[in-house]
Amino acid sequence: METFSIGTLFGLLGGLLFLSGCFSASETAMMAINRYRLRHAAETGHRGAMLAQALLNQTDKLLGVILLGNNLINIAAATLATIISIRLFGESDLALSLATLLLTFLVLVFSEVTPKVLGASYPERVAYPAAYVLTPMLKLAYPVVWFVNLFVQGILWLLRIKPPEPGLGSRLGVEELRTIVLESSGVLPREHQRVLVNLLELEDITVDDVMTPRSQIESIDIEDEPERLRQQIATSHHTRLVVHAGSPDNLLGVLHVRRVLHALAGEELDPETLKESLEAPYFIPAGTPLFTQLRNFQSGRRRLGLVVDEYGELQGLVTLEDLLEEMVGEFTTQAPSGMGYLRQEEDGSWLAEGGVLLRHLNRKLGLSLPLDGPKTLNGLLLEQFEDIPEAGVSLKLGDVPVEIVQTQDRAVKMARIYLPAAGGVSPEPPST
Repeated sequence: METFSIGTLFGLLGGLLFLSGCFSASETAMMAINRYRLRHAAETGHRGAMLAQALLNQTDKLLGVILLGNNLINIAAATLATIISIRLFGESDLALSLATLLLTFLVLVFSEVTPKVLGASYPERVAYPAAYVLTPMLKLAYPVVWFVNLFVQGILWLLRIKPPEPGLGSRLGVEELRTIVLESSGVLPREHQRVLVNLLELEDITVDDVMTPRSQIESIDIEDEPERLRQQIATSHHTRLVVHAGSPDNLLGVLHVRRVLHALAGEELDPETLKESLEAPYFIPAGTPLFTQLRNFQSGRRRLGLVVDEYGELQGLVTLEDLLEEMVGEFTTQAPSGMGYLRQEEDGSWLAEGGVLLRHLNRKLGLSLPLDGPKTLNGLLLEQFEDIPEAGVSLKLGDVPVEIVQTQDRAVKMARIYLPAAGGVSPEPPST
């Protein structure tokens, strides 16, 4: 080294620190890179991404070659700094101590912290070019890396630590996917974001959450007078009607109104002709996940099913439209029925029928009413009261004031909902 000038030695030291920083930046970038973005880039044919993905599939060897190169360079830099110190100040202990402190500072700033911050901030920009260098280095240093990893595997075995298979550690669960979607507001339009979240929740929602309750199913009794049947079919707001004989429990099938339009033009609607036009009822077990039922509708080419409990009792009706609305939101208008089951009043409150689904209330009014118990507003109110409330009684469902407007047949027929104020203070319902 005596043949080199001090300026040359300082230049060599700077070059070693720069190379050490390159290894540090490469290590951090490789570990911080988004695996899914990397996989997408590799599938599109990006050469750097393909090399980086191949290196990450053997993480132990990748880290081995990076640390091997980095440590060799750092040791060489330390040796070179010692030589420079001796050339400048002699072999005094103070000079060697100062050189050690100065080199430590330079390594931390220029070879560790700064490069690693850059690698973490721009992983793709660093990892892809680095892969072109690290790939041939790994091939050249493979025997050394293999020998070092032999000891590493032995230590992990003694500690009973088994590294996951390549790629398994980066797999995401449903909750992680939901978090990613919710945090992608700057990338995805809000409507797309909402649809994706709804899709992820389909396995957690059952047909019980979206079905039309039994008491609200529009059905016809085939034993009624022909004229009454004609009137019911002609004025129906649905294209399919449930048909029963006498008792609502005696289900005969489902009538597609279009099949009997020609009969409505005649003088009399023949019940036998009506029976011949019926489709066999399609029953769905209560508790079936929506995603499962969506596939069942698709495979069976059906649009309507009747939900039954474990005893075979009819609980409600669910349609393909109900399932689709859970994914994309409401896309049709509700059939007109007087005041409607959910209507906003002039004072800002909402008038809701007791049979309205809690999921619909949460979605429509931006509430967070509990969904793990009763499915309807009436059920939740009865659960809170533990009795049949009288009209005029008020209570709070969480922070949402609710006033009972009308009760009928041992159930809440109508209730008034006061939305919480933006500042967090809920308006109080009028005293009665």
